[in-house]
Formats: sequence, C-alpha cells, structure tokens
Amino acid sequence: MKTMTKNKNKETKHSSLIVRWVSIVALTITVSFVIFSVVVYQIVSRQSLDQQEEMSLNVVTTLNRTLSSIPDELEISNVIPSLSPATRRILKGEPAISDKDSTNNAFSDNLIASISNPDINSAVYNKHGEIVFTNGNVTPKFKSFKEVSKNELVKRNGHQILLTYQKVYSSVNNKLTGYIVVSNNMTYYNSLMKNLLHSMVAISIIAIVVFVVTSYILVFNVVKPIKRMSKVAQEVNADPNSGARIKELNRDDELENLATSINQMLDRMQSYIEQQKQFVGDVSHELRTPVAVIEGHLNMLERWGKDDPQILDESIKASLQEADRMKHLIQEMLDLTRAEQIDVQYPHEVTNVYDTVKRVVADLAMVHPDFEIRLDEDDLPQDTEIQIYHGHLEQLLVILIDNAIKYSTNLKQINVSAGLTKKEVNIIVQDFGEGISKEDQKKIFNRFYRVDKARTREKGGNGLGLSIAHKLVDSYHGEISVESVEGQGSQFKLTFPLISKKKAAKLKKLNENSELPKSNLE
Repeated sequence: MKTMTKNKNKETKHSSLIVRWVSIVALTITVSFVIFSVVVYQIVSRQSLDQQEEMSLNVVTTLNRTLSSIPDELEISNVIPSLSPATRRILKGEPAISDKDSTNNAFSDNLIASISNPDINSAVYNKHGEIVFTNGNVTPKFKSFKEVSKNELVKRNGHQILLTYQKVYSSVNNKLTGYIVVSNNMTYYNSLMKNLLHSMVAISIIAIVVFVVTSYILVFNVVKPIKRMSKVAQEVNADPNSGARIKELNRDDELENLATSINQMLDRMQSYIEQQKQFVGDVSHELRTPVAVIEGHLNMLERWGKDDPQILDESIKASLQEADRMKHLIQEMLDLTRAEQIDVQYPHEVTNVYDTVKRVVADLAMVHPDFEIRLDEDDLPQDTEIQIYHGHLEQLLVILIDNAIKYSTNLKQINVSAGLTKKEVNIIVQDFGEGISKEDQKKIFNRFYRVDKARTREKGGNGLGLSIAHKLVDSYHGEISVESVEGQGSQFKLTFPLISKKKAAKLKKLNENSELPKSNLE
C-alpha cells in the first residue's frame, strides 16, 4: 500500500513538469521585462528630466543676467524698471506686444520666451527672503540654501515639480543682492512618464501572456513524447514480455533519437529474455535424453550390472559418451547465446580474411588427410579486412568445412573459395555429398534441426552448428545461404560487407582503447 502511494506521488510530481517549466519560463520572462522596463523608464525619465532642468536653467540664467546689473539689494523699485515693458505687461497679464512697441523691440526681449511658459512660475526674493515680484498664479516659496544654485524635485498631488534656486550677485560689486526661485510644473514630463508607465505595464502583461502561452505550447510539445516514453516504460516494467513500443514521433530531433534508442533497448532486452527462455527450454529438452541414458545405466549397475564386467564396461563407456555429448551440447548452446550478443562483446573487431581462410583450410587439411581440401583465393587481395572477430570467422569456416566433411560420400573433396566484389567479401564451401532437399534447405538453420538422411546422431552433432553459423553471420550484418542438389552435394556461401582501410584503422584504434582496462587488470 505504501509503495503504491509513493508511486502515485511520483506520478503527481512528473505530471507537474509542464507547470514547473512554464512557471520558470514565465518567471524568467517577467523578471526580464521588469528589468528592461525599469531600465527604459529610467533612461527616458533621465533624458526628459534633463530637458526640464535645462528649461528651468534657461529661465534662471535669463533672470539672473538681467538682475545682476543692479548694484544694490533687489527691491521692487529697482527690479521692475530692469524689466522690459513687454515683460512687465506679461507679469501683469497683459499682451506681450503693445501697439506702442515696435516689432523688433517686442521680439528681442529675451525674457518673453522664458517666463511666458505656463509651466514656469518665477519669483525674485531679496536678501531677507521677502518677495520682490512673481509671475503666474502660484508663487514659488523661498527656502535658504548654501549653494550658489540648487535643483530640487518635489512631489505635489501625484506630480513631480522641479524647483530651481539661484543666488543673484551684482556684476558691479559682486555682492549678494537677492534670490531667484523658479518652479517648473513639468506637465509634459509627468504626462509622458505616466503614459510610458501605463504603456509598459500593458505591453509587459500582453507580452508575458503571449510568451507564457507560447512556452506552454512548446513545453507541452516536448513533454508529450516524454509522457509517451514514460507510459511505455511503465508497461514494459509491469510486463517484461510486453510488445509496447514508442510510436514514431516524426520530429527529427533529439527526442526522436531518444525514442528510437529506447525502442532498440527494449527490443534488445526482450531479445535477451527470449534467448534466456529459449536457452533454458533447449537445455531442458536436449539434456533430458543423455541424462536419462546415464541414469538408466547407473540404475542397472546398482541393481545387478556391477557384478558383470562386460555390462559394467558397456555402461561406463555409454555414460562417458553421453556425458561428452552433453558437454559439447552445452558449449554449443553457450556459443549460440554469445553469438546473439556480438555487438556488445566484439563491437570493434577487424580480421584479415586472406590469412584466416588460408590458416583454417591448412589446419583442417592436416587434421583430415583422407580429404582433399582445395583453396582458391586468387580473387581475394591479401589486405582484405572485414568487421568480425577472428575467432568467429575461424569458427564459421570450421563449422562449414566440418559439415561438408561429415556429409560427404564417395568423392572426398571439399572446395573452398574466397573472392572480392566492390562492396562484399564472399566465401564459398562446396562439398559433393548427399545434398539437401529444397524443403530441408529452409529449415537447416533452425536450432536442433537435423535432416533425416544426413543429420543423424550416428554422424555426430546436435543440430546447432548451422544455427550458430547463421546467428554469427547475422550479428555481423552478413548473409549465409545454401544451394544444394540431392545426391550431388551442397554449396554454402558467406557474404560480409567490405570495410575501407580508413574504417578498419578506426575500428582497430577503438578496439585497442577498449582493451586498455583489461590489460591493466591483467
């Protein structure tokens, strides 16, 4: 019960993968947009504020230039006359241009452009902080300050206001005569920053929603095949014999490669399970007879045969013969099982075909002097190499030549030939024996299959030789075939893909590297 609960909790965690990924993406995008918006807002704010400061400074500079010509402390009596008639009319709320003024005089007044801005409120104070004059409806308040000039940002009614303070020194005697205070309402600045803030918030929200939806689609597209893989893995875990596989994703990316690899792994795992079952079944089936024979002889000896020397000798010989057959049978079955795992045990082996064929034929010719074993390898270059473990190529040749010798009749001759085409290496073993019927040719590579006329126990063998040969050739991506005519003989043909010298060198190097740990252990 606890295990089931744990599994459910794990599945719940796995099911929230999309939520977690989308949350991370959303958080990343949100933080990025916030940082970007803050940076842009600050840049725009700084530039706009600089413009407003420059505007206030122009007003202060213009007033200061006009008032600095007064030698005494600023008072209404000396400040107002210093201003032009047009400026006085503006301060009184009258038109800047009078019929009495010439056009040139009106437009040459520098103060007009400065103090006619509705955002600008100016005030002049004397040394005691008493107001001398002001424009507009709101008079900027004075407060003492130590610097010659000072800028101050204040917030009123939710709006930023820029206050600029300036000390006025007489250009005649360089004495402090009063103060200028300019208040800039910064209507454009406040409106701009408010609209910018609203726009950025709206754009950020829309962008975040769009990116979250997009990321959800993308993440879901990635997680969906992962869920398929997980489902298949759970089915196979529940039933190792299950044929469940990941369907083709049609993505042409890493997930497609992963799905293909998992399917191949599951196929191999199931193949190993089938091999194990078949091995156990074959062993139990094939060992039953020799074990029964040995058991029968031992029972007979126990009852009465041990007192009869002849029966004792026959029973011991028969038991040893069956034990030897069991030994060979087990070895062949192990060879067959190993042949199905070539790509794991011998992934980088390379063998010279010319040397191997020549050596095996010479050895078997010496072992069987009553047979004429001919070798024709004129069409095979001496440097021809294929990807196979040399022991397995030798085993294949031994199986086929031994098979040819075993089932030869009157003509004790075996022909072995090896040749090369553009892309393949061909090895042919031909005998002139009993031959194989067309019906039996389809079955001779099956496990424990024996042709009634030729593959009897009297001639030896367990019916595994050709099965081992077929599995070895198939594991090395080759082909084995047979052509036979009853009463005339058989011809077995091995075909292997030819490898280039460059690939052979690469495989040899990989093989040397993979053998380094083994040599160190030895």
